Amino acid sequence: QVQLVESGGGLVQPGGSLRLSCAASGSIFSIGAVGWYRQAPGNQRELVAHITSGGSTNYADSVKGRFTISRDNAKNTVYLQMNSLKPEDTAVYYCHADRVATLLGTYEFDSWGQGTQVTVSS
Repeated sequence: QVQLVESGGGLVQPGGSLRLSCAASGSIFSIGAVGWYRQAPGNQRELVAHITSGGSTNYADSVKGRFTISRDNAKNTVYLQMNSLKPEDTAVYYCHADRVATLLGTYEFDSWGQGTQVTVSS
């Protein structure tokens, strides 16, 4: 069974940086497109950044120029580098993969991680 595991969250001061990781565990062959989402208390989950299997990226307007999504296909890991963090970036961050191919030749679709908390506060 495929699992996505986020890490790298924590408490950071405004203006600081964090790098989140989303690693796929299990017998993974490849990961398709991946999105980083976030959900603050009382808010809907929103897409923050997205990267295709080919490396094309797009970002929410609120994070453009501050966040960078990247991937290391050899490690089956996707990263979210977050710079110039603001208090309004505080949320639980989740990664989502549209499709994961396993070494058994099967696919799993619509996989979510468990989330990692990011808190931006002085």
